[in-house]
Amino acid sequence: MDIKKEWSYKEFLMRENNIKHAPYNPEFAFYAAVKSGDVKKVTNFCKGDFTDKKGLGKLSDDPLRNVIYHFIITVALVARYCIEGGMEHEVAYSLSDFYIQKSDKCTTLDQISQLHSIMTIDYTKRMNALKKDKIYSKPIVQCIDYIYDNLNVRITVAILADCVKLNPSYLSCLFKKETGISISMYIQNRKIETAMNMLKYSNYPTSHISSILAFPTQSYFIEVFKKQVGVTPKKYRELCFRETAIFAANADKNKH
Repeated sequence: MDIKKEWSYKEFLMRENNIKHAPYNPEFAFYAAVKSGDVKKVTNFCKGDFTDKKGLGKLSDDPLRNVIYHFIITVALVARYCIEGGMEHEVAYSLSDFYIQKSDKCTTLDQISQLHSIMTIDYTKRMNALKKDKIYSKPIVQCIDYIYDNLNVRITVAILADCVKLNPSYLSCLFKKETGISISMYIQNRKIETAMNMLKYSNYPTSHISSILAFPTQSYFIEVFKKQVGVTPKKYRELCFRETAIFAANADKNKH
């Protein structure tokens, strides 16, 4: 078996037929949304048919087997992203085993597509519950949900107070009492956590990440990031680049 020769021919066919895989950034956004417990965003991602996804690589000549293989890859990645987000590894892997076994019994593309939606939303809801694993009052839960859904804009105590219909001073005291930290620090922590994921799994420049997360300036973002993480965003990405095979492989692919 001449693998090198076979692969060269495969590459030729892909170029001739203009076959391209799906870009990496949208995939990052999907997995990051699951990891953060963003049920609304993941539900929107799942509105499209999993089996009709553009750029889905060909892993088998059999259409059903092909999407089952892709489903298995997706489950494996979702489980690992969720472990990084704080899910117990035994829970994440057991769920992964469960859904892979379910996929093995699927006999139609439609069944796989439905299972994909069920699986991703299940993991996402579990991650959403993890961020509220303490017993918080309803206003604090509403604030936490609002913060997670609006990390791309400037969030103030006044905005949150208006959202939950409480006095800003009272809300600030209640939030710190129940979570242990101030509202501003909680928001900052979540933004830096998201920035770490973006640096690790995407090729967005630091300036773009700073803008997406609504930091007033790039220099302020770098200052806050270094204070919390211990290194600059650039250094953090360099460290992660060497550790994360997934990002390294896709970064290389995106250069071509």
